[in-house]
This record gives sequence, structure tokens and C-alpha cells, in this order.
Amino acid sequence: MVSVMVRRPLTDAQIAAGRRLGDELRRARGERRLDDVADAAGISPETLRKIEAGRMPSPAFGTVVALAEALGLPLDDLAREYRGVPA
Repeated sequence: MVSVMVRRPLTDAQIAAGRRLGDELRRARGERRLDDVADAAGISPETLRKIEAGRMPSPAFGTVVALAEALGLPLDDLAREYRGVPA
């Protein structure tokens, strides 16, 4: 018997959290080119575009870490933003 993993749909709260994360990353990128930040983080520009637009509301942890490093952001700040906790 083959087991199939089915990913549960994201909740409204998870989607909102992804949008907050994307907004924060876009703010932190500022005037820097999307391609440059994506390259520094080792991800594709399309992946960064999707994250910033909230179309990828639950990016992999390693991706978030790489973006935090590329943008000089403390990971704790991104975690608070994702959770919607004021600084």
C-alpha cells in the first residue's frame, strides 16, 4: 500500500502571516533590486517575488534564514512579524 501525503490547506491566519512576512521583506529590500537580493539569498527572483507578494505564505525555513541574512535582518524580527507580534 502506498501512502500519500496531502498538504492541508492554509488557514486564513497562515495566509495573513505570509502576507505580513512578504511586506516586511519588501520593506527591508527597499531600493535594492529584487534580483540582487534573491541572488544573495541563493533563491530565484521568482521565489522572492512570490514571497513578497504573499503568494508563497509558508516559505521554507532555510529560505527565510537566507533572506534575513541577505537583508541584514534579525531572524527574531521576521518571526515576530510573521506572528503579528509588535516589536
